[in-house]
Formats: sequence, C-alpha cells, structure tokens
Amino acid sequence: MKGSFREDRQQNISMLTDYYEMTMGNGYLKYFGDKIAYFDAFFRRIPDGGGYAVMAGLESVVDYVSNLRFTGEDIDYLRGQKMFSEEFLEFLRDFKFTCDVWAIPEGTPVFPGEPLVTVRGPIAQAQLLETALLLLVNHQSLIATKASRIVRAADGRAISEFGARRAHGVSSALFAARSAYIAGCANTSNVMAAQEFGIPCSGTMAHSWVQMFDDEYSAFAAYAETYPDACVLLIDTYNVLKSGLPNAIKAFDEVLKPMGKRPLGVRIDSGDIAYLTKKIRARLDAAGYPDCKIVVSNSLDERIIRDTLMQGAQIDFFGVGERLVTSETEPVFGGVYKLCAVENDGEIIPKIKISENPAKITTPYFKQVYRLYERGTGKAIADVVTAYDETIDDTKPYEIFDPVYTWKRKIVTDFTARKLTQRIFDGGKLVYDLPDINEIKNYCAEQIDTLWGEVTRFENPHEYYVDLSQRIWDIKDNILKKEQYNI
Repeated sequence: MKGSFREDRQQNISMLTDYYEMTMGNGYLKYFGDKIAYFDAFFRRIPDGGGYAVMAGLESVVDYVSNLRFTGEDIDYLRGQKMFSEEFLEFLRDFKFTCDVWAIPEGTPVFPGEPLVTVRGPIAQAQLLETALLLLVNHQSLIATKASRIVRAADGRAISEFGARRAHGVSSALFAARSAYIAGCANTSNVMAAQEFGIPCSGTMAHSWVQMFDDEYSAFAAYAETYPDACVLLIDTYNVLKSGLPNAIKAFDEVLKPMGKRPLGVRIDSGDIAYLTKKIRARLDAAGYPDCKIVVSNSLDERIIRDTLMQGAQIDFFGVGERLVTSETEPVFGGVYKLCAVENDGEIIPKIKISENPAKITTPYFKQVYRLYERGTGKAIADVVTAYDETIDDTKPYEIFDPVYTWKRKIVTDFTARKLTQRIFDGGKLVYDLPDINEIKNYCAEQIDTLWGEVTRFENPHEYYVDLSQRIWDIKDNILKKEQYNI
C-alpha cells in the first residue's frame, strides 16, 4: 500500500451519501434494529459496447470504510433537519463498522450481472455505504475500462495519462491516473498522483517554453542542455516540418552529440498525425536518429489511435488526456447497489427486485463468482455466479447453461475453477492484504490476456458467458414464479 494520500490526506467522506440512506437508516433502526442484510454492487452494461470491464476502486473502498465516522458537526447538521430520531443520531455518533465485505480484486476483467462487491451486516450500516461505494467503484472502473481499450488500441506502444487539467475535479484527476495505470498506461503527467500512488511520472515541455525564447532553436538547445538524458522536444509550435523538426535535429547535432548523448524523442500535439509522423520518421532516420522516439498527443482515444496506426503512422508513444480521464465516449459506469438477502434467525432469505424491464431484475441470495479456465490454453471459458457456500469441483465435468436461454448448455471438462470473490472485511476488520499498484497492473494484464480475442475486439465483441449455478437459478426462478401469482 504505497502512497501517502490514504495516510496523511484521507478526507472523511462519511456524509457523502444520498439523503434517503439517512432516512432509511433512521427507519431501519426503528423497525429492524440490527437485522442482517446483504447487498450486491454490480453493473448491467459494459461502456462503449466493449467486451469486458476492469474492476477498480477497491482500495478506495477500503479507505472509505476504514475512515467511516461522523463528527459532532455532522450530527448537529442532521439534527437540524428535524427528520431523525435521537436514537439514530446516537447510532451515527458512536458509529462502528461491523459489516463483512467481499469483492473481486482490482484489475480483474469483470462482466455485467456479477457481484463486484458484496456487503453483509446490520441493515442500517450496510445501506449507508451505497452512494460512496458506488461512486468509488463506478468512477475508477470506468476509467480503468477506458484505459484498457486505449492501451489495446496502441498495440504495444506506450500510453501516458495526460488528463489532469481536464478531469472533473481533484479526486477525479488523482484516481483517474491510478486507474489508468492499473489498466496498462505506462505513466502519468500528474505529479501528485505519481507521488501518492507510486506511479512513474513523465512530461516534457509546453509551447510556452518555445515561445519564451527569441527563436525555436534557442529553446530546443536550452532544453537539450538542461535535460541531456531526457530530451524530448515539442516541435509543432510554429511549423513541424519547416522549422520544428529541422531545429530539433540541429539541437541534437550541436548540443547532445558533443555530449555523447542521444535524444529520447520529439512530440507533436497537432496536425495530421499519420502524415506528419511518417515524414518525421523518415527525416530522423536520415539524420542518424533512428532511435529517437515519436510522441503524439492531442485529444486522442482508442478509435483515433487505431485509425492512425492503420494509416501507417509512425508513433512510439501516445499521450492521452481528456478523452481518457472523462471517458468521453461513455462517461457513466452504471453500477448499482441492491439488496439481495436478509437473515432470519441465521437463515439466509433471498430478496429480489422485479421490473418490467428484464435487465433490471436482480439475482437474489448471498453469492460469489467463479471463473473457469481451459487447462490447455489458460483462456477463460465462462464465469459462474454460485451460492456463497458452493464449490465448483474442477476435477469433474461441470455443466454451464445460459440463465435466460436455459436450453443452451455445455459440459465443461479439463478446466480450472478459480474463485474470484475475496473476503475484504470480517466483522469490520480488514483481513485482505491490499496489493502493490504494480502487482495490480501486472495481474490486470495477465487476466486480460486470458480472454479470447473475440471478447476483446472493439467492434461487436463476443458476449462473454456469465452463468448462474443451478442452485442460484432455481432460487431466482422459484421467487419469480411465486411473485407472478402474487401480482
């Protein structure tokens, strides 16, 4: 757990909640006391029509829960609302988190309908987590998912996250950088995020550096002299091919070469990327700098990156900002937090939400998620949502089936079953060792590599199978049939 944001600057966001969580909490204490409830956080649709999403935000959830407390000022504010009983206000004043929490680890490719986080505990406590938990997981999973798409579009070329100045607030800038790094970005330009989370930091110059000098060459020569081991020159302040590139090559020849140094790169931030980078590459090679990298920025996303590379663009490194940190093409990750069970005298009673929209019908009961992998290839076959106490025995054949089109069935053999769901808090105590950010990044890359190309393709990806165990399907089906006759 690197970084000081959690340790030194963690903001108490306990009041970052929707008002109805307070009104319900007040009522829950009156009518249900400490009755145990189960909630699932899950999402219904993958952004950008993609084939998978990337789970992120768990470390922030741990930070939030670990700092969950209400101050005297908070209590006074709520008392002034004239809505809440003194019993509820005392509950908040003496608040102690005692819930159990399970989650799928950060960096895991995840799919609609499967519980990313499950909370079990006294109903007033468990309900109270809804808004902040969703905020943290939704935002960071959204950016990690977008970053993963951008990284794949770059086809092995490095991506630097450049988006702080266009992010939607300070926290957004920080955690977008972290999420992007987890999903495969090489570094960030955000110094605070780099410091807090242990992310590599990078950056060169802005056009103002070039404009401050009497001429472009003087600006390049001064930069090369100041940073001979990290010289990347921005060559599009005036004219890329007529002045920028010739002056950059001149600075390389007259400043770096006598020092025995090689330039790291040149950067452009405007113009026809495909056309210009092909010209730049040819001239750099002819000048004796085939190792000089070409860096490109300017409102990039996965589609622009993919198209320019298809057009033969000669690019080694992409700087991606606003369209990454805002996930411009689809800026919402639609995670929800729904009651799925309660306990009566220790017995788990399933709960369901029914809707005329079938996609909004929830899956009841206390659940966990398994992922099945082919033994020969290591590729993921399907995910199975099972009851909390079920075990998938991968030494025996296992039948999976589509939970909607139930006649579509398959017997899986020669596979490995891995339980994705991990316990995070036990009775309010953190029992999960949060991994280092580089461990998460490596894990994410490894797990995305287990997905078939049909799932990861950009256009019309194959819908990855998320099946229900027979037991969970029966629980859901029985409730639906019962409710059908009660309506």
